[in-house]
Amino acid sequence: MGKNKLARFAENLTFDNFFQPNYEDIKNGFVLKGKWRSDFFKNNNPIILELGCGKGEYSVGLAKRYPDKNFIGIDIKGARMWRGCKTSNDDNMNNIAFLRTRIELIEFYFDEYEVDEIWVTFPDPQPRRIKENKRLTSPPFLARYANILKTDGIVHLKTDAFILYLYTLEVIEEYKHKILISTNDLYNSGIEDDVMGIQTFYEQMFLEQGKRINYIKFQLNR
Repeated sequence: MGKNKLARFAENLTFDNFFQPNYEDIKNGFVLKGKWRSDFFKNNNPIILELGCGKGEYSVGLAKRYPDKNFIGIDIKGARMWRGCKTSNDDNMNNIAFLRTRIELIEFYFDEYEVDEIWVTFPDPQPRRIKENKRLTSPPFLARYANILKTDGIVHLKTDAFILYLYTLEVIEEYKHKILISTNDLYNSGIEDDVMGIQTFYEQMFLEQGKRINYIKFQLNR
């Protein structure tokens, strides 16, 4: 492991808005589950998650745009998350946090109806059919989100992978979820929404390669 990664891992632990629970923390009940608003953010504002947040550009960008909302970036890659943690701390932002964990464990960190919105930004499309349940918009993952989202909560998907876009549309139709917006060419769609203003590192790279960005905004059928 490179010295740069080790240094970032160490600095992450100095940030007040970075959480890296261990097995015992989960086993005994994560201390902020059901208490993110009261004990961490100290307000009653909506909570928005970014799953697979990478460097955290989307979470930080949204948090700057909406100071009256709370944002939590979630990923397993601690060295990548360092960038978002560093930026948010340097800018003295108090409406953003970062949680290092596997998304499969998300129900251990959030209580029922605690989350208002979820962003899934450029996840691994898991193109092999045998791994489709690992896709972050597969039925098992959507069931996890349903357990923490408020009744009218929203899920967003942004992806360059057309296969994941089509797959998600199929899941939405099969499970009778409700599509609010859907496009396979976001930047030529004429859509005016939060989705237009902020681009992740990967999104910028995909756009430079001439790839189209697919986007779906939907609500879950409980």
